[in-house]
Amino acid sequence: MKVLLSIKNDVGELVLNRPDKLNAVDDAMAAEFSERLREAEKAAVRALVVRGEGPGFCAGRDLATADPGNEDGEAVLERVVNPVIKELSDFPAPTFAAVHGACLGVGLGLALACDVVYVSEDLKIGSPFVRIGAVLDSGGHYFFVSRIGPHRALELIYTGRLLSGPEAAAWGLVNQCVPRAELLEKVRALAHGVASGPTAALMESKRIVRMLAEEPLGLTEVLKREAKAQGAASRTDDYREGITAFLQKRPPKFTGK
Repeated sequence: MKVLLSIKNDVGELVLNRPDKLNAVDDAMAAEFSERLREAEKAAVRALVVRGEGPGFCAGRDLATADPGNEDGEAVLERVVNPVIKELSDFPAPTFAAVHGACLGVGLGLALACDVVYVSEDLKIGSPFVRIGAVLDSGGHYFFVSRIGPHRALELIYTGRLLSGPEAAAWGLVNQCVPRAELLEKVRALAHGVASGPTAALMESKRIVRMLAEEPLGLTEVLKREAKAQGAASRTDDYREGITAFLQKRPPKFTGK
């Protein structure tokens, strides 16, 4: 299979498994990715890790399947790529990307669609589309502008410059850069730690943060949405457990319900 899923202690690990092609995405791989996401959602995982097998995370679309001059680029994106990016972004649990080596095109979109992104020092991330006469896709414009601003976004798009792990972290494009040998261990530990928390409440925050990233909401509206989210959280078992444990001066035991 080109995309693997394993589940341990309520944490799913989704693996891009086409290392001989730098995990470049073709139609079949995109379909498998969506299928694995649905399996993870059905299993009610409380966190999801996304990583790539081999020397790089994902080099983008498999251009061996391209038909330059004849294919409809819009149709390819709308049919194959965009649904996968959206499904991962909307996944109903905290998501974490462990990214090393090449992270381009579809790979960039998959990585930055995750809630938290840790990278290794050997990362190569950016927009090399200028070299093939194409337009940055897979949500790249949104991720670049929202995280590093329009001026830096256009610099990367115009020049095709690729950022290293330390540069991407310093620019705020990703959360943190760690040594390659420690990357997966750190991301797994982070995901398992979050999965043991009040994930229903965390998902309320995920929804609010996504709204703020996509809509120009003022303080009054945010206060209303936070109140509504708190109302939903207050009806969960985790809310009762958390406050009871606090009053009893003991560690809480959250279930995500």
